[in-house]
Amino acid sequence: MSSIRVSLVQLKVTGSKNYILQNTINQIRIAALEKNATLVVLPECFNCPYEEDALVESAEEIPTGETSQVLSRAAKDYGVYIVGGSIVERYADNLYITCPVWNPKGELIAIYRKMHLGDSNASADAIVRESAWFTAGETFVTFDVGEVKVGLGICWDMRFPEFAACYRMLGCDVLIYPSLCDVHTGTKHWQLLARARALDNQLFVAFCSPARNVEAKLVAFGHSLVVDPWGEVIAMGKEKEDIVVADLKLDLLREAREHMPVMEQKRFNLYNSVSISDNQ
Repeated sequence: MSSIRVSLVQLKVTGSKNYILQNTINQIRIAALEKNATLVVLPECFNCPYEEDALVESAEEIPTGETSQVLSRAAKDYGVYIVGGSIVERYADNLYITCPVWNPKGELIAIYRKMHLGDSNASADAIVRESAWFTAGETFVTFDVGEVKVGLGICWDMRFPEFAACYRMLGCDVLIYPSLCDVHTGTKHWQLLARARALDNQLFVAFCSPARNVEAKLVAFGHSLVVDPWGEVIAMGKEKEDIVVADLKLDLLREAREHMPVMEQKRFNLYNSVSISDNQ
């Protein structure tokens, strides 16, 4: 395997849940059959608007819920891996922001629960308090596409370099973050964060956003993108509904890691010894 073709499906999240899921299936079909994707990625919060009441109402169990069943069938019908963005998962009396993954046989192969819950009032139009609405996950999750190991994060996780570094230590070659970033912070941070996480860890990074909807309570930035191990943006969408396609050329992983062997030069013994005193 010399490359993997990834399609980021930048969906516009409007209308009923049934309408959104029908549109999702259609976009997956296009990504698989017309764009020839191996791996199809959906955005954060793709099956309902990003509003507290709508999120709670949309909660499902995985894999028995409606959204899971739809994505499982689509993965099998079109023979692709599907990274199911994020949906609200109901599990053991808690609600999680969860990214499920299916293989081309329609089998559920990974469930990642968002570790870093976003609390922000950076946008003048919406205050986000995910820590009040959801329970945080505790586990790093990977899956394999052939010999390529993929790590999963969701949106706010992108802001923590230690999080991405842990995935690099786990042997990942690709990090995927379904994400919903507002326009204000997206303009400032979106590319910067993606390029930093890729460059620091010498791997591919993909951020998949919903399409921009100016009527939404939290307006998504859009501009889904893929960055290579040298920190270069190799594909990026605009604001509207779109399918962003990128070929991840795996030779770039070897090239970057051999030319700049930073993982061999890291002094983990020093980093692990750092402590913060009470009076700092």
